[in-house]
Amino acid sequence: MELDKWLVLLKPVNLLFVLTGLWLTIKMALVSIVLSLAIGTLIAVLRSSGFAPIRWLALMYTESMRNLPLLLLVFFSYFAMPKLGINLSIYWAAVVAFTVFTSALVAEIVRGGIQSVPRGQVEAAISSGMTYLQTMQYVILPQAMKKMIPPLISQFVTLVKDTSYAMIIGASELFEHGKLIYIQYNNPLQTLFFVAVVYFVVNYSLSLYGRYLERRLATD
Repeated sequence: MELDKWLVLLKPVNLLFVLTGLWLTIKMALVSIVLSLAIGTLIAVLRSSGFAPIRWLALMYTESMRNLPLLLLVFFSYFAMPKLGINLSIYWAAVVAFTVFTSALVAEIVRGGIQSVPRGQVEAAISSGMTYLQTMQYVILPQAMKKMIPPLISQFVTLVKDTSYAMIIGASELFEHGKLIYIQYNNPLQTLFFVAVVYFVVNYSLSLYGRYLERRLATD
């Protein structure tokens, strides 16, 4: 019966199995988000540097990563890096791939926010004795952040969805656990719908938090 195929998803053992996969998905996403935000911000600052060699290196990184498939990077991290003497677990291979890819996209978002700050404020900060890094930290980035929040949240929502690529290298994340359930019970419609709802709840919650941050920054 079709009802039985729905009810099987409510079995405690199956719910726990799905939640275990969800936890790995969230953990991979959170670590990748933190690392991508830090690395992407650094790259964006380097892209805005007046020193041409550094600026070009940052440009090469962002352009190369943005134009490669994420799946290729996942495969490279897990299957190719050991050939270079770098052996990563499935979890860290996925996190490295997500971070390398997403940091390039974050860098462009941050760079756009930096460029939105009037040039006069930058010149005023530098003329007052601030260094380039101090100007970035105290003048530019705090103002740019208000405009960066919406696209950053959108990118992080995409990252949460992209964690499903990790199943290709054997990560026991949400989508992989869902696949194993529908194979066992032959209920792909019901299980995939349930997994889709879980993804929606997580990503919609992240979107709502982004809107909260927008309002909070707008009132500061």
